Amino acid sequence: MLLPAIAKISLVGLAAAQPYPYQFPDCVNGVVASNKVCDRSLTPPERAAAIVEAMNITEKLANLVRSAQGASRIGLPRYNWWNEALHGVAYAPGVNFPENPPFNAATSFPMPVLLAAAFDDDLIEKVGNVIGTEARAWGNFGYSGIDFWTPNVNTFKDPRWGRGSETPGEDALRVSRYAGAMVRGLEGDKAERRIVATCKHYAGNDFEDWNGVSRHDFDARLTLQDMAEYYLLPFQQCARDSQVGSIMCAYNAVNGVPSCANDYLMETILRGHWNWTESNNYITSDCEAVLDVSENHHYVETNAEGTAICFIRGMDNSCEYESSSDIPGAWEQGLLPENVVDRALRRTFEGLVWAGYFDGEASEYAGLGWEDVNTPEAQELALQTAVDGIVLLKNDGTLPLELEADSSLAMIGFWADDSSKIIGGYSGRPPFTRSPVFAAEQLGYTVNFATGPILESDCSNDTWTADALSAARDSDHILYFGGIDTSAAGETLDRYSIEWPRAQRALIKALSDLGKPLVVVQLGDQLDNSPLLRTEGVNSILWTSWPGQDGGTAVMQLITGAKSPAARLPVTQYPAAYVDQIPITEMSLRPTDEKPGRTYRWYSSAVQPFGFGLHYTEFDINFESFPTSFSIQDLVAGCDNTYPDTCAFEPLSIQVVNAGTRQSDYVALAFVAGEYGPQPYPIKTLATYGRLRDLEAGGSASIELTWTLGDIARRNEQGDTVLYPGTYKVLLDEPTVTTLEFELTGEAAVLDHWPAPE
Repeated sequence: MLLPAIAKISLVGLAAAQPYPYQFPDCVNGVVASNKVCDRSLTPPERAAAIVEAMNITEKLANLVRSAQGASRIGLPRYNWWNEALHGVAYAPGVNFPENPPFNAATSFPMPVLLAAAFDDDLIEKVGNVIGTEARAWGNFGYSGIDFWTPNVNTFKDPRWGRGSETPGEDALRVSRYAGAMVRGLEGDKAERRIVATCKHYAGNDFEDWNGVSRHDFDARLTLQDMAEYYLLPFQQCARDSQVGSIMCAYNAVNGVPSCANDYLMETILRGHWNWTESNNYITSDCEAVLDVSENHHYVETNAEGTAICFIRGMDNSCEYESSSDIPGAWEQGLLPENVVDRALRRTFEGLVWAGYFDGEASEYAGLGWEDVNTPEAQELALQTAVDGIVLLKNDGTLPLELEADSSLAMIGFWADDSSKIIGGYSGRPPFTRSPVFAAEQLGYTVNFATGPILESDCSNDTWTADALSAARDSDHILYFGGIDTSAAGETLDRYSIEWPRAQRALIKALSDLGKPLVVVQLGDQLDNSPLLRTEGVNSILWTSWPGQDGGTAVMQLITGAKSPAARLPVTQYPAAYVDQIPITEMSLRPTDEKPGRTYRWYSSAVQPFGFGLHYTEFDINFESFPTSFSIQDLVAGCDNTYPDTCAFEPLSIQVVNAGTRQSDYVALAFVAGEYGPQPYPIKTLATYGRLRDLEAGGSASIELTWTLGDIARRNEQGDTVLYPGTYKVLLDEPTVTTLEFELTGEAAVLDHWPAPE
């Protein structure tokens, strides 16, 4: 009963009294920078400058790294900047999970790619709010810092990327809106940040280690057009529009210059063009990325030179495992000026000022504690997000299963009864994990369980088929839980095949031959489902990615019909042959005579396309009235925003009728197509989306989709955002169920001039 009382006392006193890894600065005794940094009447820049001015050069250099040593002489404690919270507070060098409550578990949501599949920005903000609240509670009690390296907003353009599930999918608009909603949730809506969020990895980062090429030595060659419209668009949302507290520069180079030494990316674009300076935000390196500048990119000769050039060109903190940057060498050799050191420290300390690090109990978020972690509302949200994100990819009417109280289920596969598989990467310790078998047994059904293979196991050493067939023969329905497992050998890195593992295909075929209802529930990233889609004996397919702590419950709610699926694929499902047609290192999006295009915008032969998803009901959908013509010059003249691409365009209103027999959500996806703007034209481009909730069978409702001028504009070869005249076609849903057309008249207008590199 001690901890509830502890949560109410002074943060400083708490940190001093308990054996926790971190302490807050001692502002009570007035020893931090002569108390100027603790003076809330000063501006954040003044407070940050005060602490830098109070430090000697030895102390300054010791605080340029992620494991900052602090300065005991002035009452500044050490601080570890490496804290993680991708889909819940996660293990990291700066995050401690004690063995005992209350801070031994954090709510674990589905992986971001499944969160994105819900296509609901309000839902994402709620998730961010829970994660941010729990993360700050962790920090308040000294179990972590108060900055967290999340969200990952790189685009998931190639299915082989081993960490693609950390991102919100392949579409730049979807990733951007996810980023905006998540940052709002994480950092909070007050003047003080709840935590400092970090958008990563800037820029062009989307593979790990493939065919002899590593992210540590890769040079991403990006055209200005691809850069502006795709690879950097989510970072524009983070920096320009959301003013996120921090951004992480990536391992790879971009157009010959390592990201963490790339002044075009960090100064010209980030701090210049996007005006990411309102709160003196800071840039941290990815871990050991500074060493890559000399060691792997060979951009300079020595690590000391590489270290200096990264700080000079705009990086503010070096993430080191041990001593992968050479800050002492850069200083001793006269390569690193003190004014650059001071600038970096002012930016990082100001980030902590904005998060109330020096405010003690006066911090707006000082009251967050153990009672704000793992709340019933958070647990319910974790379940809801899994249900909302799981995508129905095939169904011949088998789902939802019509089950009786005494129905028996064969639950077969490597993750059917292994709840450790449902969490995903960059995770912490959840309060519980519920497997599908557990959830089915809680509902009272008889479960006949048998395990199954994971990867390319040798079928001649088959130890599973006999048990699986026996379980299936003894059951009314067969549920097969397969896919790929990120914790299995090789799956933590990039893949070379996107086929279903051979041993799993063989088992699915054997089960389908029994002639009983067979539902495949797929874990992990997308695979080529062609064999399963063709097989009549495979009646239904659900894709679950990694559904989080209550993933088993979510799966059973959908299978039994307690809930109805409405999610859509946030990525393209490619045919297996795609991996032989284009290397993962190819960054160009547009197709050529030699290579296919990338993502749904440029690739037309998907097995199942971006935006695809089935329902248990039928919908009749139509556009409501919409103007047929707009003047470009009138649209621009009526826009007073600093950035014209953010000005609102006429909303789309859609009438939705649930013509079926089950209550369901409906996700409205509106794409734009048409031969206007630069060649070659995309097939279509997502322009806006929204989710209508809980539409009763037989009911109808309207949903209004908002969008901006930038959402219908295109980027030219120079990267400029241009509103072009022409006939625009709006395509609703995937596949398209209805269309409308409107015309933009007048002269093309540039909404944003993309700066060219020198």
